[in-house]
Amino acid sequence: MADAQPVDQLTPVTAAARATIAACDTKLAQYRSALDAGADPMVVTGWITQTQAERARAEADLQSTQRAEPRRMSRSQIAGLVRALGDIVTVLRDADPDDKPRSTGSWASG
Repeated sequence: MADAQPVDQLTPVTAAARATIAACDTKLAQYRSALDAGADPMVVTGWITQTQAERARAEADLQSTQRAEPRRMSRSQIAGLVRALGDIVTVLRDADPDDKPRSTGSWASG
């Protein structure tokens, strides 16, 4: 069942958001180095504020696309689902005859 699921593919928005986050993280590390090297804290603070805002927008984009994209179930999630369903064939076979449809056609016609 796990192998039958569609392969996860990054949407352009997801890929761009991840790239932006990585670039922002790199910039923030550089700004810290600049501060450690004696750069003007007021100037660097402005850069940090801009970069953090850009990173927050990218995080929001990433979160919104992840909610919209279909998720693959892991093997353990599938196993849990199967265990939760139990032996559905036995349950249906042993069900009270009054609860079963009486038609000889499909379940929908009952």
